[in-house]
Amino acid sequence: MPFELGLTVATRTVKGKKDHQWFVCESKNFRLMKSLSDLNGTDPFIHDGNVGGIFRELCNMFRRLSGPQPTVQQMWKVYRELRRSLPSVLTEAGSESMFTARVFKDLCVMANASANMRVH
Repeated sequence: MPFELGLTVATRTVKGKKDHQWFVCESKNFRLMKSLSDLNGTDPFIHDGNVGGIFRELCNMFRRLSGPQPTVQQMWKVYRELRRSLPSVLTEAGSESMFTARVFKDLCVMANASANMRVH
């Protein structure tokens, strides 16, 4: 994560892209200061390393953005739908991992369609 985060921060800083937003997520409080002292002063979104915590913090992150604001309950519904569909998506892609390009893209398309039905 430090490398990718550094690239993100550099994009905004060097290119002057003021509309480029970025977020820092961490599973434990205060670990950011230990691992990335360059970002000291950035408030990370602490998700406690579980799905519910990630949804809670995504809701906090989305507050910066305009447009529909999903609730934690709506995110849980999308998540459950994807979990139910995962075995068939893996089978159709001939994959055992959801992190292959094909499976990940299919899950993104499904999540987007599911979210569009639920979030207004």
